[in-house]
Amino acid sequence: MKIKRFVAADMRQAMREVREEQGPEAVILSTRRMEDGIEVIAAIDYDEALMREASRHGAPAETPPADRSEPTLHVASEPVARAPRASAAPVAAAAEPPGMRPLMERAAQDTAQLRSELGSMREMLEMQLSSLAWNDMERRQPLRARVLREMTRLGIEADVARALVDELPDQINAEQARYLPLGMLSRHLAVSGRGLHGDDRGITALVGPTGVGKTTTIAKLAARAVMRHGADQVALVSTDHYRIGAAAQLEHYGRLLGVRVYPAYDAESLRKVLEMLRSRHTVLIDTAGVAGSDPRLTQQLEILADASELRACLVLAANAQSQSLDDAVRAYLPLKPHACILTKLDEAPSLGGALSVLIRHRLPLDYTTDGQRVPEDIATADARVLVCRAAQSARSHAPDESLMAERFGLAVASA
Repeated sequence: MKIKRFVAADMRQAMREVREEQGPEAVILSTRRMEDGIEVIAAIDYDEALMREASRHGAPAETPPADRSEPTLHVASEPVARAPRASAAPVAAAAEPPGMRPLMERAAQDTAQLRSELGSMREMLEMQLSSLAWNDMERRQPLRARVLREMTRLGIEADVARALVDELPDQINAEQARYLPLGMLSRHLAVSGRGLHGDDRGITALVGPTGVGKTTTIAKLAARAVMRHGADQVALVSTDHYRIGAAAQLEHYGRLLGVRVYPAYDAESLRKVLEMLRSRHTVLIDTAGVAGSDPRLTQQLEILADASELRACLVLAANAQSQSLDDAVRAYLPLKPHACILTKLDEAPSLGGALSVLIRHRLPLDYTTDGQRVPEDIATADARVLVCRAAQSARSHAPDESLMAERFGLAVASA
């Protein structure tokens, strides 16, 4: 029997190191939380009878000496957890006996240690269950597992990947498993088709967090509209009075395009401006960049909600983290955005997170942008082009087994 001690920052990393060095047959003898992380004692060629015999005679066999400063949780045969120490001294009704407070503090410490060890044990067991479930799926449904692996390589979030794979037919061949991921993503990525045939008429307000490129995107859309319909048929409206220089930037673009910019400070002034511009072909509204946690978001949503016939378009930056994109979508859901514009494709190392958010919330895509040039760096959204671009920017190597087990193992086990 070969025993080795592993120390890692957390239980997941420790279990990953055990699997990589000792393989799936390794047995966890004990776990312990330390100041610098988690200690795991693991063994291969484990002989339970030998360990029991050694324990009966007081010999530690090959197990390294344990630090007696903290209780150790053993999981090789049966989970054993030490109960918190309790005082046997009687408790008086009127006053605490001498020494009762140190005993209570020690009991609280032991309880906290026990909870920590049970939490580590639960995490370890979940990881082992995930690994077993994923390995079983690879054995029983290798092609479906292959599709999930390819979705992960593309950066698609686990919940979206599972939902797409659930729609696969029961029987697929190797050729289908190779090409289905890209096809499924293209089919589930909704595009509005706006701008394909000059159908950009109406009032459009671009909303979204700060720094996503709303003002530059409005300039690109305005330039396209000017080339198609003339400057006298295009108008710009600014409601961004929080950011220093925001209105000046929009006015600069307006002067270059020969388009007038109108300010709107509240719901009433916005209503009057839009009424005055009713005859214009294209009206674009630039709004302040407001995060979901900003109290000004409610005020901005109320201003836009009062404007009838307004088409809200949510602007998201493709280089943002997936969770940030999802938070932004949820923050602006009360406005019921009609569509989305995905910016900064040229700055995104991976497009999988952005595609996952669009598919999860079923947001149609109007346009994509991939640079600062006006009006060149904007294109009408094309699902197949975007998915192919995501495939080109995806990681070159397939994800490892531990990542696949972590993402899909528990879901497979509970299915």
